[in-house]
Amino acid sequence: MPKVTIDGREIEVPAGITVLQACEMAGAEIPRFCYHERLSIAGNCRMCLVEMERAPKPIASCAMPVGDGMVIRTDTPTVEKARNGVMEFLLINHPLDCPICDQGGECDLQDQAMAYGYDRSRYEENKRAVSEKYMGPLIKTIMTRCIQCTRCVRFATEIAGVEDIGMVNRGEDAEITTLERAIDSELSGNLVDICPVGALTSAPYAFTARPWELRKTLSVDVMDAVGSNIRVDSRGREVMRVLPRIHEDVNEEWISDKTRHARDGLSRQRLDRPYLRIDGKLRPVSWEEALTAVAERLRGLSGERMAAIAGDLCDAESMLALKDFMTGLGSENLECRQDGSKVGSDSRARSGYLFNTTIAGIEQADAVLLIGTNPRWEAALVNARIRKRFLQNGLPVGVIGPQVDLTYETVSLGDGLDALQALGRGEGDFAEVLRKAERPMLILGSGAVARPDGAAILSLAREVAESFGMAGPQAPEEWNGFNVLSRAASRVGGLDLGFLPGPEGRDLEGILSGAEQGEIDLVWLLGADEIDMSRLGRAFVVYQGHHGDAGAHRADVILPGAAYTEKNGTYVNLEGRVQLGRLATFPPGEAREDWTILRALSEVVGQPLPYDNLGELRQKLIEANPLFGRLDEVQPAAWEAFGAKGEVSGAPFALPIDNFYMTDPISRASPTMAKCTEIFVLPKRAATGTEG
Repeated sequence: MPKVTIDGREIEVPAGITVLQACEMAGAEIPRFCYHERLSIAGNCRMCLVEMERAPKPIASCAMPVGDGMVIRTDTPTVEKARNGVMEFLLINHPLDCPICDQGGECDLQDQAMAYGYDRSRYEENKRAVSEKYMGPLIKTIMTRCIQCTRCVRFATEIAGVEDIGMVNRGEDAEITTLERAIDSELSGNLVDICPVGALTSAPYAFTARPWELRKTLSVDVMDAVGSNIRVDSRGREVMRVLPRIHEDVNEEWISDKTRHARDGLSRQRLDRPYLRIDGKLRPVSWEEALTAVAERLRGLSGERMAAIAGDLCDAESMLALKDFMTGLGSENLECRQDGSKVGSDSRARSGYLFNTTIAGIEQADAVLLIGTNPRWEAALVNARIRKRFLQNGLPVGVIGPQVDLTYETVSLGDGLDALQALGRGEGDFAEVLRKAERPMLILGSGAVARPDGAAILSLAREVAESFGMAGPQAPEEWNGFNVLSRAASRVGGLDLGFLPGPEGRDLEGILSGAEQGEIDLVWLLGADEIDMSRLGRAFVVYQGHHGDAGAHRADVILPGAAYTEKNGTYVNLEGRVQLGRLATFPPGEAREDWTILRALSEVVGQPLPYDNLGELRQKLIEANPLFGRLDEVQPAAWEAFGAKGEVSGAPFALPIDNFYMTDPISRASPTMAKCTEIFVLPKRAATGTEG
C-alpha cells in the first residue's frame, strides 16, 4: 500500500484511489462539484485543486491517482487562491437567485461559495442566459444555473442506463439537454439529488417547502421488496418528500421514482373513518358500531368458514396480530401471497423464497440467468446492481421470458419452459457460459411462480441451479446463486411468520373458490387489493387498509388503517433483511395502526390478544421467529429441497407488471404517477396495440 504525506502527515492508503480520496482519509476537506464517488471521473470543475510536490501547478485531485511517496498540500495560499479563482469563474454566469431557488439551504454551490467565494466579482460582462429544457414530469429545470459538471449525464449513462441526456456545443455555448425528450428511466429522480446546484430540481416538490421547515424521519420504502432506506420529510400531517438514505448493501444512495414521487398518493383517496354497508351502501359509522358489526358476524362462525388475506404493503406486526386473531378463532385459512405465488409452501426451506445471493452479492456474480422477470420494473435497484456488474466485467445475462430493455446486453434463450428445460439438459451456448462461471446466479421472477404450475417451475429452477453449481453441494463455499425476486414488501415477512394455510387450510385459490361456492362466509382483507374481488361471491368482506381501492369498494365493513409513513412497523426485504419503518406523520381522521385495530376487536370478540403495546407485540414477533430480532442482518438460509414435481404448461412466461408507476393503492392514487403513466406507459401501449 502506498504511503503519502498530506499536510505534513504521512498515511498509508489503498492502491488505486485518487488524491482526493486520500486527502479525505487524512481528514482534509476537499471541495468539489463534478466529482462523485459512484460516477466516472470527469475533472470538469477544477474546484478540487491541491498542490503536489514537484508539480509545476496545482493538480485536480479527483483525477490524479495516488502514488507512493507523494507529498500533497491542501491548505497553502496557492491552493486557496486557485479555489477562489475557480469559484469566481463558476459564478460569472450564475444568477443571483438564492432567495427564490428551490435548492436553497441544501445547495453545494451555495455552501462552497460561502467558504471559497469573494464578496464581489471582477467580471462586468452580461450574464449568459440559457433556455429551460424539458426532461419529463419529474424534473424541473433552470439551466441558467448549470455549471456543466456533467454529473447528470454520467448518472443517466452509467447508473440509469439511458442516453437521454447529454451536452451540446462547446465553450460558453455548452448546454445540458435532452433534446426536448422526457428521461425514460425508473431512476430519473436521482438526477435532482446529484445536481450540485439548482439546475435540476424536483418538479412535484418545487416551491412547496424549505428544508429547515421539515421534520426528517429515517424509514424504509414499501413500494417494492428491495427495502430501500429512505428519509421521509414531513410538515405537520403531510409527507412533503421522500429522499434516499445511504445503505451500501441495499440501495447504495439511490431510490426509484415510484419510491420518491408516489408520496402524494398518501394524502388522496384515504380511508379516514370506519364504514359499514347498510342497505347496499357504505355509510360512515363509529368505531364501536364497526367493531360490533364484525364481532356479530364472527359469532357462531366456525374457523373453516372464515379466511384472511394479507396485502403487499403490510408490516410484520399487523400480520402477526391478524394471524393470532384468526387462529384464535380456529381458522387455518391464511394467505400472504395475494398473487397466488407457490413459494414458501414449505416454511423450512427459507432459501426457496429469498434473494439468497443478496443485492450486494450481485457484484460477485460472473453469469446471470433471468427467468420470467423484468427486474427493471419489479426491483429497479436490483436491476441497477446488475447493470453495475455488467459495466465492471461484461456480465453475461441470459433471459428466459419476454424481451424488454433492461439497460444492458442480454441473450434471449426463449420465452417459455421449453427453454428452461433445454438449459437444464445442458443444451445451448449459454449452458456452457453457466458451466464455466465460478459464481453463476439465477433470478426467478415472482410472476413465474404465481402461475398454476408455479410449484413445478420452482422445482425445475432449483434443479437448474444445482446442476450448474449455483447452489447446493457443488456451489462455491458461502455462495448461493438461487434467487426469487419478490416484488411485495410484505412477502418475505409474511412467509417468515408463517402467514400461510395450515394443514387443513386453504390457499388463495381455495379461499376464492370457497367464497364463490358459499363455503367461506367471511374474508378478511388486510390491505389486499390485487385479488379478483368478483370471486368473493356473497362472503362478508372486512377490509382493513388505508386507501379506497378495490378492497374497500367490495367491503361490507371498512376499518381504516395507517399507511407505511404513519406507523412504526417491521419489514423484511427480498433478501431477508429485517428493517424498521418509523412513524413520520399521524394517520388521518379516525384511522389507527393496524395491530391496534385487531387488538381492540379481539377484546370485543372476547378473545383478547396477548399484547397491549408495540414492545410486547415485537417480543411476540421475535418469539414467533428469532430472525425478527436481528435488525439489518442477512441470515443465510440452509439449502433445502423446495417446489414440487408436476405437469407444466407450455404457455410462455408473462411479466406481472404492465405499469411500473401504478402497482399498489398508494401509487394508483398518486397524481404524479398518473402523469408518468400518461407520458411513459400509454404511448408504448398504443404503439404495441396493448392499451387498455
